Amino acid sequence: MATTTERQPSEKSRPRDLLSPQDYQEMLAQLYLARYFDVRLIKEKKRGRLRGTLYSSHNQEAVIVGSLFGLRSDDWISPIHRDMPAFFLKDARAGWRNKERIGMSIDEVCGQVWGRATSPGRARDNWSHIGSTRAKIIHSTSMLAGTIPAAAGVVYADRLNGGNSVVLTFNGEGSTAQGVFHEAINFAAVHKLPVITIIENNHWAYGTPTELEYSLPDFARRADGYGIPGLIADGQDVLDVYDKVMTAVEHARAGHGPSIVECKTFRAYGHGDHDDDRAAKYRPAKEVDEGRRRDPIAIMKANMVKAGLMTKADAKKYAAENKGASEVHDTDFPEDVVAYLTEGVTSALKAPVPSAEEGAMWVFREDA
Repeated sequence: MATTTERQPSEKSRPRDLLSPQDYQEMLAQLYLARYFDVRLIKEKKRGRLRGTLYSSHNQEAVIVGSLFGLRSDDWISPIHRDMPAFFLKDARAGWRNKERIGMSIDEVCGQVWGRATSPGRARDNWSHIGSTRAKIIHSTSMLAGTIPAAAGVVYADRLNGGNSVVLTFNGEGSTAQGVFHEAINFAAVHKLPVITIIENNHWAYGTPTELEYSLPDFARRADGYGIPGLIADGQDVLDVYDKVMTAVEHARAGHGPSIVECKTFRAYGHGDHDDDRAAKYRPAKEVDEGRRRDPIAIMKANMVKAGLMTKADAKKYAAENKGASEVHDTDFPEDVVAYLTEGVTSALKAPVPSAEEGAMWVFREDA
């Protein structure tokens, strides 16, 4: 079997080399968008205008943006709680406000967060437990890895119907210890299903460090037992994530079956905001400082300056990188990013809650 190094795309034929300067700008804009979504919700909760637990994607935005950026509109995704921006970033290249794009609108996602009638789930949850067949998003659950068999079934059906879509499933590294993870990956491998499993390795499964989760340093090695590719991406570099995920997508689209892509990243805050104080105790301060220093926005800017797509002066504008939510301001983000998120927040705050009569909706079947 080929080694991990042999599976990586070569420097001479990287998927990023086909991206246009406009694609680079859009990718950076989406990093800002994902970061501002996180920051804005944290601030709204501190203002007392938002209730419920927040699961931050702060500092992990490159995994979301890099994974989604090269997908076709008819491809499927299966996000988890750490990937809330994925719901409105799917197919975002078609236009953030494009009502025809195959993804959720910012109004829908903010309606979900605020538990309003405008949410896809009609306020039955306030976070990521939503999905949409129209948007090609598989319903998220709290049982990480539990969506992989559902994802396999979705693309199996697509293949039987003559389609050629792929599905990305997102999972924390801790979920790879669950039995359902292995059962689902084995099923996908046997049937050569186009399932790309993204492992977001942020080094902590809630409060459990990776050395107590797995005996090897790379969770991509989970792939070896199933005879499928296992790639490793720098989860802080959106271009490297894009390269590795697109390599896996092309492999799947060609009929060669599933892959695992491990994105080594870092969780800036606790498991959820209820865990922030505890995380400050179980994670060494040096580890947190080093992890936050490799900010995806800063790394993307450096890549663009090196490629001649951004001047050093322009790179100093909108300095949201290397700052926590309490340190950053709206002026640290592009105006269109702030405007887009503000539309969603305003829409959610104005939207009504569902009527009490909806309580039994979707619980019992009512024949016409």
